[in-house]
Amino acid sequence: MSRQWHDLQSPADRASLYLRAASKRKISGDRLPDAGLRCFIRVQPDNLAAYRRLCHFPDDGRLPGTYPHVMAFTLQLQLMTAHDFPFPLLGLVHLHNRIEVLRPLGAIEGLRFAVYAHNLQPHAKGGTFDLVTEAEDGIGLLWRETSRMLVRGLKLDGEPGEPGADEPETLPEATRWYADSDIGRRYAKVCGDYNPIHLSAVSARLFGFPTAIAHGMWTKAMALAALRGHLPHSGYAFEVDFRKPVRLPSEVVLSASEAGPAGMLRLDGHGGMLHMSGHWRPL
Repeated sequence: MSRQWHDLQSPADRASLYLRAASKRKISGDRLPDAGLRCFIRVQPDNLAAYRRLCHFPDDGRLPGTYPHVMAFTLQLQLMTAHDFPFPLLGLVHLHNRIEVLRPLGAIEGLRFAVYAHNLQPHAKGGTFDLVTEAEDGIGLLWRETSRMLVRGLKLDGEPGEPGADEPETLPEATRWYADSDIGRRYAKVCGDYNPIHLSAVSARLFGFPTAIAHGMWTKAMALAALRGHLPHSGYAFEVDFRKPVRLPSEVVLSASEAGPAGMLRLDGHGGMLHMSGHWRPL
């Protein structure tokens, strides 16, 4: 398919995008737009430093592998709140996230991002699509992210695909951390993701959650930071399935394979609740 691109000088104002998101509550179609968005976005040093502190990444001269997601978040928001995007942003469920670090993320002042949605598929609970974000420097493609999103209640022709990932194997504990009741608000302040389900118990209850839940991309970033000694600086994919949400506050335990070119991980909570599972592998 020949994709159309809209080239932007800068992403739209984030507050206006959230107002647009709040105004759309119903599914308006069953086809994804053919067009994507492209924009050059500069690294904001203060924001990068705050992200490193929040997710426990060291200041080693390279961008954390999950940080381009933060840089591109407003561009993603703009794509999914456009008038031709058929699904309401509020209510989408992040099922899976894959990040590919093709080359080292060092000495970067800015990146040219491209964002588009494709691969609409039936699912047992509705439908899924992939939100793809790519980042280039002056040489070429440097980083790619694929986020699989669930649209609950969407009616599509065809049979649902295969069920999700199997229960991961038991792994040795790597670390554990406490997700306090304020982490959703602190992550939102740094990363711009102000989804109400993460901010407070009151706002989370409006969407069917008994209490606020942690951002999936915060838990993934914490896992990547904890396992940075297990992975190379580049040439790898790091992907996870988001299972049960992390209710705030709570303690979680990260277990993982030994350091090596490929491995597995899982994040568990109390009572044997599996929050996240995944793996890393060379590209």
